[in-house]
Amino acid sequence: MAKTLIPLEDAQAIVLSQVRRTELVEIPVWQAAGLPLAEDATADIDISPFANSAMDGYAVRADDLAKASSDTPVTLSVVGHEAAGHVFEGAIGAGETVRIMTGAPVPEGADAVVKYEVVEVLDGDGNEGSHVSFSAPAKVGENVRAAGEEAHAGDVVMHAGEVVAPAGAGLLASAGYANVRVHAAPRVGVISLGTELVAPGQLPARGQIRDSNSSALMAEALDAGADPVFYGFAPDDERAIAELVHRAAQECDFVITSGGASAGDYDYVTALVKREGEVLFDRISLRPGKAITFGLLGGKPYLGLSGNPAAAYVGFEMLARPAIRKMRGFAEGARPVQQAVLTHGVKKRQDRRFYDRATVARDAQTGELTVAEAHSQNSALLGTMQRANCLLRINEGPCDLEPGDVVDVVRVDLPEGTVL
Repeated sequence: MAKTLIPLEDAQAIVLSQVRRTELVEIPVWQAAGLPLAEDATADIDISPFANSAMDGYAVRADDLAKASSDTPVTLSVVGHEAAGHVFEGAIGAGETVRIMTGAPVPEGADAVVKYEVVEVLDGDGNEGSHVSFSAPAKVGENVRAAGEEAHAGDVVMHAGEVVAPAGAGLLASAGYANVRVHAAPRVGVISLGTELVAPGQLPARGQIRDSNSSALMAEALDAGADPVFYGFAPDDERAIAELVHRAAQECDFVITSGGASAGDYDYVTALVKREGEVLFDRISLRPGKAITFGLLGGKPYLGLSGNPAAAYVGFEMLARPAIRKMRGFAEGARPVQQAVLTHGVKKRQDRRFYDRATVARDAQTGELTVAEAHSQNSALLGTMQRANCLLRINEGPCDLEPGDVVDVVRVDLPEGTVL
């Protein structure tokens, strides 16, 4: 009897329901770029803690320059010099000004800064003891950055779940954070199954192939935010497979195998999970990668992917990647989807949903997005996935797509949350 194929959305919901956010770890703030904060971050002081100059110039009292013009310039005495990190002691009085550098605190009594280029030095070098001339009024607050303009003490500068950008790392540092707490990278155990497999550096004999899936899956896990651990590859031997899978389940947060997830004679891993844990599904309405097993072993989520490289890739994208993102605390787990115009016809006769390797490009003349399938959808090929930037999604049921039809594409080259 044929097994029931569950919809992809149901499979995704099942996987996500079985994973939890990882424990919290503290890391240097600069290492948090690209990661979501686990906790709200609040400023311990005003940012900036003082009003400061937005440019090099002269700190003045706007009232002193109220009647300044090119015909009746106003002369002020320079009574001090202030640079970033050097504070002018005292207050500016009537008829006085202070030479000031960008970022320096605005002296007491001053309420504006006039940029250096429009001020005429009448004598001296323009610093303390000199006299300078102004030929235009200044507005209160001109070229002055207010204290607390970025945030006030106690303000939340970044919320839990917000992904830290490189600029955000600087914002957190300004708020007093040398370290922040994030969810730890989940340890993902990767195992390749198959007697025919040899190591990448080994020359395969007749009937053997190099293990490519582990390299691809480890790279995908790393890109998703996990800490991948390779447990090796096992022959089609029940005991050998059980030993590796058990060890990975004990030491990792999530276990992924490739190969063996089929209806063949050597599907030992699904039998192991059925016997010692719980299988939650083992067939999805999906191409490539129909034969995917998901369940729990020792309380840990286990995902058994196809041994065909492209099928393993698509299975990881659709199921493992969203799970890893959730475990790391990301709010968004789905790749961005956009519409594009098909450049060629596609005939689909199967009921399963298809995710075909494809490339999106922008037409130089019309400016519209177009999408072209890879020349082959053979699930044994990795080169077509390497050169693809999207997956052409064709929903369930037979259909005939024509050139010019608008279709949905999943952008595997863009991070989750990208606005297109």
